[in-house]
Amino acid sequence: MKDSKNREVAVNRRAFHDYFVDEQVEAGLVLTGTEVKSLRLGRCNLRDGYVRIDGHEAWLENVHISPYEQGGYANHEPMRSRKLLLHRAQIASLVGKARQKGYTLIPLRVYFARNHAKVEVGLCRGKREYDKRQVLAAADAKREMERALKR
Repeated sequence: MKDSKNREVAVNRRAFHDYFVDEQVEAGLVLTGTEVKSLRLGRCNLRDGYVRIDGHEAWLENVHISPYEQGGYANHEPMRSRKLLLHRAQIASLVGKARQKGYTLIPLRVYFARNHAKVEVGLCRGKREYDKRQVLAAADAKREMERALKR
């Protein structure tokens, strides 16, 4: 999915730490002009964001896009809900999977693809504390093996 034409704006690193990402879906974003200009400057925070599905529509909630400094009176609300552009079949599939116990929809990254703002939504399952410790232990073991092979 990563092309040389994609330019990342923000990545939700916390999501990869706190959740297992089972599936990823690309969605378009409905934005105002000042939101696009602010995103092009890299002013976006995905940390507490999530996706809410309301009927046949998906909404990006709790994502902060800073107001554009030269926006004036036409500036946008930083924490407003933003509509996601997904096919109806994709939304139906995500609803069915997200209703399972322990699953949630989380924005993983925001980027520009062919001059269109996109968000990568992940179907995520929460990690327990011992899962996080296992991941850290595996990373340490891998690092030690690479060091040993280097010598």
